[in-house]
Amino acid sequence: MFAPFSLSAVLPALRAGEMLLMACGASKDQGGAERLAVVIRPEALPMSGLPVGTMLGTENGPLLKVEGRAFWPGWERAVFLARAVSDIPEGTYALNAERVGCALAVITLSDKGFAGLREDESGPALLDRTRGELLLCHERRFLLPDEPARLRALVLELAGQGYDLVISTGGTGLSPRDLTPEALIPVLDRRLPGFEQAMMAASLQKTPRAVLSRALAGTVGQTLLFALPGSRRAALENLDAVLEALPHALEKLGGDMSDCGRA
Repeated sequence: MFAPFSLSAVLPALRAGEMLLMACGASKDQGGAERLAVVIRPEALPMSGLPVGTMLGTENGPLLKVEGRAFWPGWERAVFLARAVSDIPEGTYALNAERVGCALAVITLSDKGFAGLREDESGPALLDRTRGELLLCHERRFLLPDEPARLRALVLELAGQGYDLVISTGGTGLSPRDLTPEALIPVLDRRLPGFEQAMMAASLQKTPRAVLSRALAGTVGQTLLFALPGSRRAALENLDAVLEALPHALEKLGGDMSDCGRA
């Protein structure tokens, strides 16, 4: 759960759409970074830092949107990647940090898709369906080959950057290259069998072959993770089975302490 806060930063002149690094703390060597914003009081940052989708602005409107974290040699604390959402004159700013909605990443796993031999239909469809049900503050799509190490590394990186929801599609069957569950189970903090059972039940209503699916649900830190089948139809069927419960699940995972089941 993100609590709004304020911070001060020295910003270079930027045009809308340009990217910059926001570095926290003192630097031993700024290394010639031309677009570098320095957060003057890094102690003002919460422990979670600036998750993707955070908007930084003044009373006149938003100025920057956080789109990830980065590494910059010489900086003692976190470095964030931000995009200017409006033209920004050079100067020192008192910025308000707010985050409304959740950050979503959709990962398509397909050797043929990655090689450019097949169009990715599942990823865009999942993004559109989720966008229609959840308020999103940030969204991004990825296309990977069926390589467990790359998938595992990406999921851990996305969780570290503060993505609330990560949905993968592909690699949940029984083919030799279908290794998505094997890649993801080792990084899960908790399995969510209720979600998995709901997805299986929905799929079985469509075809008895759904018993071959190994769709997965779990958490990585404060990130909710789903691994769905690769076909567009099956992926949407699985997502539809759990969409209604996603807002509540994200609230609880984000720290909501209210009792469940009460009006």
